[in-house]
Amino acid sequence: MINYNYIVDFQIVNENIYSIWLASVLKGELYNQGEINYIFCDDDYLLQINQNYLNHNTYTDIITFDYTEGTSISGDIYISVERVRENAVTFGVAFDNELRRVMVHGVLHLMGYKDKSNSEAAKMRAKEDEKMNLFHVEQ
Repeated sequence: MINYNYIVDFQIVNENIYSIWLASVLKGELYNQGEINYIFCDDDYLLQINQNYLNHNTYTDIITFDYTEGTSISGDIYISVERVRENAVTFGVAFDNELRRVMVHGVLHLMGYKDKSNSEAAKMRAKEDEKMNLFHVEQ
């Protein structure tokens, strides 16, 4: 089950379309859907989590807590809507595209994809692009 939680004044217009897309992402990587919670928040909320749980004193667009067991993907994915909006402007892309990229980025982390090294980040970016293309197919 995919749950959408909103701590800020923001809401995905059609959650069902996103859930179908994310289910296809999981299926395409041969994973089962456990419980995935998206928590949409602001910069300050996510900064507090970053400081309290990861000992980082920086803003970020996403923090993922992984509860995956075997091939059953589960986790909490916190997303700063503020940071996604800023990043969309910085990268010259539509907000919805950047939001989907960050959402799938979190799921890819739950599948074990990393992005700490340059080679890991390149592989992650390629997977993001591949999975982003599935969103348009599902529409």
